[in-house]
Amino acid sequence: MTPYTNIYYFIVLVFLFIPIFIAGLREKKLPVYSFVLTVLLLSSVYLSSLTEFLSFVCYIIWQIGMVSWYHFYRKTNNATSIFYFFIFFTLLPLLLVKVIPFFHIHTMIGFLGISYLTFKSVQVIIDLRDGTLKDYRLFDFASFLLFYPTISSGPIDRFKRFRQDFSSIPTKDEYRSLFFHGTNKIFQGFLYKFIIASLLNANVIQTLYVQEHSFLPTLIYMYAYSLYLFFDFAGYSCFAIGVSYYLGIKTPENFHLPFLSRNIKDFWNRWHMSLSFWFRDYVYMRFVFLFTKKKWIKNRYTVSYLGYFVLFLLMGLWHGLALHYIVYGLYHACLIITFDLFDRWNKKHKKWKKNKWTYGISLFITFHVICFGFLLFSGRLF
Repeated sequence: MTPYTNIYYFIVLVFLFIPIFIAGLREKKLPVYSFVLTVLLLSSVYLSSLTEFLSFVCYIIWQIGMVSWYHFYRKTNNATSIFYFFIFFTLLPLLLVKVIPFFHIHTMIGFLGISYLTFKSVQVIIDLRDGTLKDYRLFDFASFLLFYPTISSGPIDRFKRFRQDFSSIPTKDEYRSLFFHGTNKIFQGFLYKFIIASLLNANVIQTLYVQEHSFLPTLIYMYAYSLYLFFDFAGYSCFAIGVSYYLGIKTPENFHLPFLSRNIKDFWNRWHMSLSFWFRDYVYMRFVFLFTKKKWIKNRYTVSYLGYFVLFLLMGLWHGLALHYIVYGLYHACLIITFDLFDRWNKKHKKWKKNKWTYGISLFITFHVICFGFLLFSGRLF
């Protein structure tokens, strides 16, 4: 059963969570019950297909083995080649899942949520490499990896932040606040995903998708699809965050009014934030640091722009190897580089003044270039 797809899932979830609610209000945790609940809910997701279940189990054993082995190695050594070895083999299952279907070859590898679980494992290995994570414990990592509210589509938490919540017990008042905010999030998710997104999909997107790809239907489809994409995914994120709060885990927000962004950089600080921040910290920043340290390219702006191309190309490829995903990634790389060039020029010449008029124009322009990007992402133009 895919998480958060129908009302029955939430009815079962509330029933199973009653002991969690009672324990939280009594300032207690139920580790044994929580473990049984984790097994039960994960089984409901993956046991519908024996192949998917076996893939999931083998994958979890593989990832825990890779991270634990690297932690053991990192205690006494820190060779760059070994670090890249572990990164490659941690990414290998995801790479196979993405690449093999491109060649129209049937594969038994793959299951719901493999991308987000891989990001968690890679994150921990990089933190161990950098020395920012020293007190790694296998049980904590396994709990982080198998945290079921976010297992299928995020948001992507950070291990150290998660562990802090996981190892602490909220006070009665703190848990009441978490319960209240979690419930609000879940009802917000119902509004976003089951009402607004469903109506857009049923009444606009499905109707226009089969129509001729002329200008006006495509334009309407662009706006409808952009809004649908936001409300559907933001609704899912609300569910995941709300359920996390019930468990005492303050999973980070994933969206913050992205269609009110002033520019493309502002957009990526508001849209799918946990993913964009993950790619920023673990791909872009490391790319820039490596090129700067090795002095392969001396101009820091050139390094930064190459980093943006790598970052957004990988984000596009992560969605799939189809042409429209690649074009979508490169489109955003060009947007963010163009904005940076303009912003640096404007800081010098001060032609674009900051006032309510330029703010409104910025919102208008940004909204439309974002919507066009989502039209590319949809594949309708290809």
